[in-house]
Amino acid sequence: MKFAICNETFQDWPFDKAFAFAAECGYTGIEIAPFTIAETATDISSSARAEVRRQADAAGLEVTGLHWLLAKTEGLYLTTPDADVRRKTTAYFGELARLCADLGGKVMVLGSPQQRNLLPGVSHEQAMQHAADVLRAAIPFFEENDVTLAIEPLGPEEGDFLRTAPLGIELIEMIGSPQVRLHLDCKAMSSESEPIPQIIRLGGDLLAHFHANDPNRQGPGFGRVDFVPILEALGRIDYRGWVSVEVFDYTPGIERLARESIRYMQECLQRLAE
Repeated sequence: MKFAICNETFQDWPFDKAFAFAAECGYTGIEIAPFTIAETATDISSSARAEVRRQADAAGLEVTGLHWLLAKTEGLYLTTPDADVRRKTTAYFGELARLCADLGGKVMVLGSPQQRNLLPGVSHEQAMQHAADVLRAAIPFFEENDVTLAIEPLGPEEGDFLRTAPLGIELIEMIGSPQVRLHLDCKAMSSESEPIPQIIRLGGDLLAHFHANDPNRQGPGFGRVDFVPILEALGRIDYRGWVSVEVFDYTPGIERLARESIRYMQECLQRLAE
């Protein structure tokens, strides 16, 4: 199983230091939030892209791709009835796809709740249609850059659109492209009525990326979620993508979060092997 960690975990650490420490902990992948490089993808020069990729290579890490895709942006929205804003959002997905490819990544995780929550007067059904329009129009960008967009259902803490894995799958089916697949997040799945392993089995072949964390917003092993059945379920569906640590509460400290999250998951794998 391949373990990665999201680069914003390291907060203000220089990339070379962060990447080297991630590799030291045992991670082989690094997931990039574009805003950690510059405020928007369009602000990231070709030289900056090359440097981030060089630093990851130097640490022996593979860039898995991007997440927090629309964070820090202005004037972009996934579920708006405004056709002009939808067109601009589609165009920005094109820039993100180029950035992902330039960094060597393959998967872009679409969470970004603040740019997709329901607007006044827009029903969930209408929002699904608007989101499908935006992403369907971006498919040529994903194909050209050989990247997959992974749609991320999020729990009620984050917002009111696409709260469950079945809704994520419904949106994927509306778009109807192999370039658009599913992302699952342990914290988000913990808010659903079904057990996490069952949701993973439901995702099946659609699953393109996976975030490992806990409802307490810290890393795997720092809360109540048992990762043994989670990792077992991923194995049963023959999941071969990344299991990427994503945290939001840094109280335990950056180094401890990074070290103990992967150590715990490796221990869970060992328990399964035994």
